[in-house]
Amino acid sequence: MISSNRFTFSDTFASLLKLMNQLSLGIIREEKTPPDHRVAIIPEHCAKLLSSYPNLSIYVQPSSARCFSENEYKQAGCIISEDLQNCDILLGVKEVPKSALIPNKKYLFFSHTIKKQPHNQSLLKRILELNIELIDYETIVFDNKKRVVAFGHFAGIVGAHNGLLAWGKRTSTFTLKPAHLCEDYAEMRSLYTGLTIPPIKIAVTGTGRVGAGATELLDVAGCKLVPVFEFLQKEFDYPVYCVLRSQDMFKRKDGKDWDTNHFHNNPSEYESKFLKYSKVTDLLINTIYWNPSSPRLFELDDMKRTDFNIKSIADISCDIDGSVPATFKSTTIADPVFGYNPKSGVECNPYTEESIDIMAVDNLPCEMPKDASHEFSHNMISYVMPQLFETPNSAFLQRATIAKNGILTNYFSYLTDYVEGV
Repeated sequence: MISSNRFTFSDTFASLLKLMNQLSLGIIREEKTPPDHRVAIIPEHCAKLLSSYPNLSIYVQPSSARCFSENEYKQAGCIISEDLQNCDILLGVKEVPKSALIPNKKYLFFSHTIKKQPHNQSLLKRILELNIELIDYETIVFDNKKRVVAFGHFAGIVGAHNGLLAWGKRTSTFTLKPAHLCEDYAEMRSLYTGLTIPPIKIAVTGTGRVGAGATELLDVAGCKLVPVFEFLQKEFDYPVYCVLRSQDMFKRKDGKDWDTNHFHNNPSEYESKFLKYSKVTDLLINTIYWNPSSPRLFELDDMKRTDFNIKSIADISCDIDGSVPATFKSTTIADPVFGYNPKSGVECNPYTEESIDIMAVDNLPCEMPKDASHEFSHNMISYVMPQLFETPNSAFLQRATIAKNGILTNYFSYLTDYVEGV
């Protein structure tokens, strides 16, 4: 059983590995367009792995987009190589293009298939055809179901920053440097030193890792956390935010008392009660994980209401046609905000009288690639790599394995119709 206690490199692991054949790990080049700058394992942590596991070799595929240089990996003891054919385990971040997949290998990356995402349907089918063992980072969880590795914390930080940046542009009351132009998180934090944000009411949906990142940034920005009832009833002469839990936003259709487990298991039996917040909110920061069976926060018709007060939405979750129905597309780091005209129901220029401005960047941690990669990599070497090296058939990894031996595993057999429908 794997709890959330951190693994540490031990003499036991190292001595056992000495009895094994040489093991090779490959860090692949990110080839999805636009290329991702993040990495699964940073050079500093590669050096720790190589020191702790004498029979391990780490190969790094050359990349001009990676946030760490090839020289940094060389200095850590890695081998720079275009050819990763001999690697036992291959690590990436985003989806690997079908043409770049190497047959009969073990891969770890975010496949974005577990929700039956249409755009990756053929990718999963190809993985099965190539007899690839796929472990998806999103499905690596502790016994308590909490995710082990994720970039959500920095998605929340950058998403909240982008939301404030958009609000400043909309109101012409303050300006902020975009996150991707900052050297690191420390520089981004420094932007708020001495900055006065005018009174604004911000609603943050969700209390998970992404939500925690968003509230961390709002605290840095000098926004004050207030209880939900005060947020609804009071006006403030300084910037405030409230955090909305699922029970604050949804209710059972049958009128029975809230039951968190019932909600997660039966989301279609619930309906939204979010509109009371939309009447008093200026900026919505959406961080909730959306189940397609769940109710949306509101509908497009609700956005036409004269008492719908929200004028800016930082949709960090970025589920297309999801909890925020006007998120009908994702945006880019270079052009993060689009306008939505609720009266006409079409896209328009942002920061205008008729627009509701929507930030829907789907790769927010890429704006802080070094910081985000460091946090991700720390959890990888603390929890995941010892399991991969020592007990690759553990329940911890089995329940995260989507495909193996050319078939879907039992945990993911529900994807059968998804791959067969290609």
